[in-house]
Amino acid sequence: MDRIRIRGGRPLSGEIAIGGAKNAALPLMAAGLLTEEKLILANVPRLDDIRTMAMLLAQHGLDITPVDPEGRRLAIGGQIRNPVAPYDIMRKMRASILVLGPLLARAGEARVSLPGGCAIGTRPVDLHLKGLEQLGAEIRLQGGYIEALAPGRLRGASIVFPFVSVGATENLLMAAVLADGQTELVNAAREPEIEDLARCLNAMGARIDGIGTDRLVIEGVARLSGAEHTIIPDRIETGTYACAAAITGGDILLRHARLEHLSAVSRTLAESGVDLSETEAGMRVARRNALSGTDVMTEPYPGFPTDMQAQFMALMAMAEGAAMITETIFENRFMHVPELNRMGARINVHGASAIVRGVPQLSGAPVMASDLRASVSLVLAGLGACGETTVNRVYHLDRGYEAVEQKLAACGADIERLSG
Repeated sequence: MDRIRIRGGRPLSGEIAIGGAKNAALPLMAAGLLTEEKLILANVPRLDDIRTMAMLLAQHGLDITPVDPEGRRLAIGGQIRNPVAPYDIMRKMRASILVLGPLLARAGEARVSLPGGCAIGTRPVDLHLKGLEQLGAEIRLQGGYIEALAPGRLRGASIVFPFVSVGATENLLMAAVLADGQTELVNAAREPEIEDLARCLNAMGARIDGIGTDRLVIEGVARLSGAEHTIIPDRIETGTYACAAAITGGDILLRHARLEHLSAVSRTLAESGVDLSETEAGMRVARRNALSGTDVMTEPYPGFPTDMQAQFMALMAMAEGAAMITETIFENRFMHVPELNRMGARINVHGASAIVRGVPQLSGAPVMASDLRASVSLVLAGLGACGETTVNRVYHLDRGYEAVEQKLAACGADIERLSG
């Protein structure tokens, strides 16, 4: 099993190219189920989760064809020949539930295994199912599968989410574009990835208003056509490498990054003593003075993202003073804390909050990754620590970060992947 070895203490300097957003690419790929014509996606990241989604779509009968030598552009489309999403694929990734809405909308039926993925919380699919039922679907759970039927077309409805859910917003948005009549999604998630999905659907012939707000109004259409769409840069990858620059006292350019997608993260980093500035090429991040302890609470967009919580905690472990980090999205997202403490961090968890008392220096140690963002937080801690850190179980990392060791090494990090 692969692991990553880091010898820390080197300030990062140089450039890192930010890839396409994983959390935008996955629903956009699922949107290929909505048309038999070709949906061409550009700026596709090369990640394990992308390969898993491609396998799932192929299982349904779609063709997924690279249209450039590097596989950065994918053509997706074709007939749905199989409405079953099997457990063997679904267990690998929770985002695979996003095929449910498109399958129902276009094929009128779906048999989708309940999904798996990282163990950071329950992430139930109740909102997905209740919303689809409001659109006229008949749903039952049988043997670990969601069995859904849509007699005739789905029907538009007014759906009010009791709390913000990114996945449910995406699934119901894709289902509603082919429904009969008008659908209103109230208290919808507003993440840039959802805005990206809506703009792509409109390019395919959908009629969606309110993009970027918490109220989406969709006028259903009979069919969608093909389109070409470029995936937005990954804001979580951007924030992660910004933390890498900060924890090492470095200065790097994050090429293609969009500062407007990182409003809460950029404000919090600035409060902590990190300089961020927008350039024509992307975003420059530098830290020239000591870090200051800064409190943060994860919230739905435009608040501080839960996917940046672990990385920011690694940063605060080396800040002056204390920081309180409160997690409101997932109940199991402090599994990196014991591993950071193995490296000399002083972090105490009290319910949904972690108190981080900064230390002058972390020490390298062997550590174990538990999920995707925890993995990269340990890499960041290793970059800032003295001595050698070995991060084990990095297969989590490969789900969401492309060539992380090469990108960091190009900026001066002493980092390598070890096999076996």
